[in-house]
Amino acid sequence: MANYKEDLSYQNKFIPVDFAEQVLPGTFEYALAHIVENHLDLSGFDSWYKNDTGGAAAYPPSVMLKIILFAYSRGLISSRRISRACKTNITFMSLSGDIQPHYTSIASFVASMKDQIEPLFTEVLMICDKEGLIGRQMFAIDGCKISSNASKEWSGTFEELKRKESKLRRASKRILARHQAQDGLNEEEINHDLKQKSKLDKSADKIKQFLATNKEKLGCRGKPVKSNITDPDSAKMTTSKGTIQGYNGIATSDDKHQVILQATTCGSVGEQQTLQPAVKQLKEQLEKLSTEDTFKTAKFTADSGFHSEKNLEFMATTGLDVYIADTGFRSRNPLFQESKTYQDEKEKRRLKRSKGKDRLFVPADFYVDKKTMTCRCPAGKLMWLKSRNAKITGRYYFTFAGYLKDCRNCSIRPKCMKHTPKSCGRQVSFLKDKQPEIVSYGQKMKVKIDSSSGRRQYSKRLGTIEPVFGNITTNKGMNRFTLCGQEKVNAQWQMYCLVHNIEKLRHSLH
Repeated sequence: MANYKEDLSYQNKFIPVDFAEQVLPGTFEYALAHIVENHLDLSGFDSWYKNDTGGAAAYPPSVMLKIILFAYSRGLISSRRISRACKTNITFMSLSGDIQPHYTSIASFVASMKDQIEPLFTEVLMICDKEGLIGRQMFAIDGCKISSNASKEWSGTFEELKRKESKLRRASKRILARHQAQDGLNEEEINHDLKQKSKLDKSADKIKQFLATNKEKLGCRGKPVKSNITDPDSAKMTTSKGTIQGYNGIATSDDKHQVILQATTCGSVGEQQTLQPAVKQLKEQLEKLSTEDTFKTAKFTADSGFHSEKNLEFMATTGLDVYIADTGFRSRNPLFQESKTYQDEKEKRRLKRSKGKDRLFVPADFYVDKKTMTCRCPAGKLMWLKSRNAKITGRYYFTFAGYLKDCRNCSIRPKCMKHTPKSCGRQVSFLKDKQPEIVSYGQKMKVKIDSSSGRRQYSKRLGTIEPVFGNITTNKGMNRFTLCGQEKVNAQWQMYCLVHNIEKLRHSLH
């Protein structure tokens, strides 16, 4: 019969531990401890406490910073889990000197970082610059949608929230009506129903109070957008993994070692409105690093989410060599036009968006005669000339529209229009042969980015910014925010980016 040694995995044992030996050079925790203890000015935290003459002693800010940033680097973003790790994990004990703060103290420290994170972020950037980690040759900006501490079920436009409130009120009245109709309910059923009614009334009152004390949130086009009762600054966003309630984490990184130079959050789905504030913050950060002339020589890349005529006009005034793709950038690339894989995936995405419906007719399916200025639709019906000089994205078109009676009764209308026309038939535009001399910023960018050198420069964007988000959200597990409100979430996002930058210094500090 086999003879095995006894399994003592559940046996307790007292082991002498030297805390100084647990933090080894070359590790993230060593770089973190070295930077916090020797390079960061933490005097700004002194204003938080007024306990010099009385009251209990506070936890040192250096200790709190070390355990929180180290916890973030290990994917522990819950204050309860951080507090538990300080009692059970030897590395946390080493960094904190065996101080075991309560989870409420940790949560309060993180929530109050909004005024202190900016100078700390800049000081770490100065260390990165001193170690030669910032090249200043190319910058890339992008956004990453991250869920916040708010439920998407409490999102909606004011009109949708009013309907939800009415629905909750009706459900509460139905419970009351059932009680009045049935006197023979036992005590357990009565208590359950009363508890459910109280819950419905509480939710309805919460919506009513929000509608009475807040203004409706408007989008960039002035139309109402969804607001969230728990966190009004957040937005409901669609991602590749489903719909979330959260923020768009914006970051600008340098191409040499992917060091993050600028970080902010935005409570909106679109990224266009974040470009100008981000570039201004980037310039301010470079001025703090005493390299304010960088914009005259550096390149700047961004994907199509940041593309707009207004943004391109602004970027033309910065002095940067800009490469911002538009939505048709890939489709104009000969490599993608000849790629069956790309075309197949493009068709799959189209079918998913259209829920399996056939492709609608495009301008190429219409019969146009530019000499006589006439046009017939695929059904053979004559269309009327709506405009001879319509300006669309800086270029000029002539536009035709179908007669309303023809489009409403057309047998192939589902292949031509998504919805039944109400005020106008199908419209279609054709580019004029002779264009005015005025060239838009979008047209200039198309010519620039479609050139061989432009494509080569833009291709560097992927390796500059995408690894940053992969490291933060996937490798480090910092994939959600634990706070509510724009200022608090923005501070936590900068702390996430601070962890990323400190990791870049792990091999430079010994």
